Amino acid sequence: MLKNKNIVEIIFFCIIVISTLMHFQHFNKELVSNHSWRQTQTQSTINSFYKEDMNILNPRRNERGNTEGIFRMEFPIMQWIVACLYKIFGNHLIISRIFMFVIGLLSVFGIYKLLDTLFQNKILAIIGAWAFNFSPSFYYYTINPLPDNFALCFSIWGLIFFFLWYSNNSKIFYLVLTGLFLSIGALAKLPFIIYFIIPIVHFAILLIKNGINKKWLLQTISCFSFALLPLAWYLYVINGWEGNPIVGGILTNEKSFTEVLSYWKFNLMSTLPELLLNYGSVIPFLLAFFYIFKNKVYKNTKFILLISLSIIVLVYYFFEANAIGKNHDYYLFPFYPLLFILVAYGAFNLYNSKNKFLKYFALISLFLLPVFCHLRMKDRWNLDSPGFNKDLLIYKNELRNAIQNDALVVAGNDESHFRFLYYIDKKGWGFQDDNLNAENLKIMIDNGAEYLYTDSNKIIENQDINNLIENIVLKKGSIKILKLKK
Repeated sequence: MLKNKNIVEIIFFCIIVISTLMHFQHFNKELVSNHSWRQTQTQSTINSFYKEDMNILNPRRNERGNTEGIFRMEFPIMQWIVACLYKIFGNHLIISRIFMFVIGLLSVFGIYKLLDTLFQNKILAIIGAWAFNFSPSFYYYTINPLPDNFALCFSIWGLIFFFLWYSNNSKIFYLVLTGLFLSIGALAKLPFIIYFIIPIVHFAILLIKNGINKKWLLQTISCFSFALLPLAWYLYVINGWEGNPIVGGILTNEKSFTEVLSYWKFNLMSTLPELLLNYGSVIPFLLAFFYIFKNKVYKNTKFILLISLSIIVLVYYFFEANAIGKNHDYYLFPFYPLLFILVAYGAFNLYNSKNKFLKYFALISLFLLPVFCHLRMKDRWNLDSPGFNKDLLIYKNELRNAIQNDALVVAGNDESHFRFLYYIDKKGWGFQDDNLNAENLKIMIDNGAEYLYTDSNKIIENQDINNLIENIVLKKGSIKILKLKK
């Protein structure tokens, strides 16, 4: 009979093989589909490190006019690491995708290790890892260049090191790793700084119970000194985030309460079961609440720490609900460990039930997770419906090679201000919604703009703008490259 260790190894092997096969046809594809604007933004930063400047403090964007284009948001540690790989293996998008895939597998293993550390049960832990791997959103984003993947991975491992220390607090090395990994996660993506709530609550309880002593002080410094890194970075850059709804959250909300309420309802009734969990994980997730009370899990001291994280993650969501809206499911990554702790606990208790129907139901539900995941995400990476003007994708190479690489251009329409310039691989100015007039275009020309890339007939037919055009360089599909008059 197979031992638990053998079962875990077999299932991990299946996770790697199945996930690789499900993603295999997409590794060589360009950046398309949901949130391709965010993907192209991240990939453009990677490219700028590789091509221009490897200074990690100077991430750059393509929409820069005639400036250096330095654009500091999250600390670009992930983008910089991928650029280092480009220096070794060359500038190939597949390198980004493979790197993200490996990070995803480390996150899956992290969920396993976190659950095993919390529950001391390898079967429960591997159930959680399996279910997490087939979360539809995680499955989709895990080969796409997004810093959220990187931040999630390091934050999960930060929690693992904390609970390893919690179980044996004589090993302060784990506490040092807790602070380091949680800080890297927060540097890569600011919302993950909320994961520090677990050590904060733990040390607050110790302070209340025992007061301040030398050992407590050393432990606190070991963990929280690393938090100065993300705090310093974001205090340094956040002043440049004008107009970003993330900063003000609900405090700067201009939407009606009814609209925000519709966001809450949509994320609860659609995003949660359909994208974050997977339909096959919904019943185990819901039953976990029943088993928590039935088994009196809430009496465990770790439960208080996890509840504190649950509360702060919910506070984060409600604060940013207007920015998250109905589309930004990757903003919900901080929920993942909590969600799959519940899924794993519910599914394990179903599997251990004396009722054969419940046991088989749990097994069938888990077995069907890859199927449900595939069915929900099979239309992603669809090159026929990329989520933007398909001609950018079809004629990418021709559009890039038509003019010199270092020429400054004006490009649009592009509501993201990232995709168009990414696909033509040029620097300059972007515009959207036909929002370009002759006066602004003349200023851009005076500042070095040499060409206009556009798919807008309205812009080309504008006589004032036409007076600033010297000739047509190239026409591919709906996109024209126009030489601008000096």
